[in-house]
Amino acid sequence: MFDKVLIANRGEIALRIHRACREMGIHTVAVHSTADEDAMHVRLADESVCIGPPSAARSYLNIPAIMAAAEITNADAIHPGYGFLSENAKFAEIVADHGITFIGPTAEHIRLMGDKIAAKDTVRRLGVPCVPGSDGAIDDEAEAARIAAEIGYPVLVKAAAGGGGRGMRVVKEPERLSAEIADARSEARNAFGDDAVYMEKYLSRPRHIEMQIIADAHGNVVHLGERDCSLQRRHQKVVEESPSPALNAREREEIGETVVKAISALGYLGVGTIEFLYEDGAFYFIEMNTRLQVEHPVTEMVTGIDLVREQIRIASGAPLSFTQKDVRFTGHAIECRINAEHPRTFMASPGQVTDYHQPGGLGVRVDSALYSGYRIPPYYDSLIAKLIVHGNTRNECLMRLRRALEEYVIGGITCTIPLLSDLVGNRDFVDGTYDIKWLEEYLSSLD
Repeated sequence: MFDKVLIANRGEIALRIHRACREMGIHTVAVHSTADEDAMHVRLADESVCIGPPSAARSYLNIPAIMAAAEITNADAIHPGYGFLSENAKFAEIVADHGITFIGPTAEHIRLMGDKIAAKDTVRRLGVPCVPGSDGAIDDEAEAARIAAEIGYPVLVKAAAGGGGRGMRVVKEPERLSAEIADARSEARNAFGDDAVYMEKYLSRPRHIEMQIIADAHGNVVHLGERDCSLQRRHQKVVEESPSPALNAREREEIGETVVKAISALGYLGVGTIEFLYEDGAFYFIEMNTRLQVEHPVTEMVTGIDLVREQIRIASGAPLSFTQKDVRFTGHAIECRINAEHPRTFMASPGQVTDYHQPGGLGVRVDSALYSGYRIPPYYDSLIAKLIVHGNTRNECLMRLRRALEEYVIGGITCTIPLLSDLVGNRDFVDGTYDIKWLEEYLSSLD
């Protein structure tokens, strides 16, 4: 087992990793920008190293600075968390070249799944259902028009190296195809340095379902059920729950077995998430995330399995501490992402937290690095807390979540708690009948 882990991240996920390490008897190193010198993970870590100014490009994305911090502190492993360098294949290679363990999959698998065209082609060959569309990047307008006519309008043009909705265009009629492809290419080039785009059938009212998997170096692969992430705004998840209100036991078992077989054939190592669009009883692969997810606590609450602990164990060479037969899904869990944003305009609201009281009680978990007096910097993602609630039934979970949101106090800034309170009381959400478009339509109805 590792003696010292450097945490190459910030905020609540850095604190989450620190806690897992300390419970395993592992020392931690926190790296931080000058803007984060008073952050909670910096205060609690055994050692801390400043790696640059506030800009993420000069600190949390500064590979030479992070590697220098690892070397001067004699860290024998690096955990990237999520975001920043977590899916950077070059970073994983550099870490390995320095004789330090990267707590994550191989650079080869990060690179493969980071290219959405290659990922789709790979999983299709491994028996995973995919959305009908182009077999690869679209090279010319005639080819694009032929594919669109074949699969039927509307179609979705997507950046091969994309994420977060950038480089994505919905095309509803043939006359707009050429212009939308050009716009998608331009946005993809500016955002990712790669203008390759591909095409898929546009599904009208799907849900976003993802399967959590975990695999060790000894050939063991296990799935930990699904999460429903359909409540989204501008392709960013807002609320996640497990199990999905839309799936039945047979569908859950079948897609779980399909994913496990594919990941086994791939020879994958570590945690990962296979994301699907789900409509009319059918699953369609959209991407694989080769890292820990923001919403991983939802799975932890319904399985009782510490995913970060297992990540660390697997990276050290240990086998999984459980088999598929050992996994038991108990009750229901929902996670609300709380952002430092205005709940209606979604304008960022950094600043000093003057009052802070987080909810508690049976089945209530808060993953946050906030504290009273902490100043939220304006340089990073606006996610400041995750409220995760578990109940024996979905209804019990919903009632507990409402109560927990009522108790939560974050003073001095504006945050999205009022919006979340409205959502969990909405009849469509209570009934579980929402889909991937529901939240955008709900927000539009409030204008």
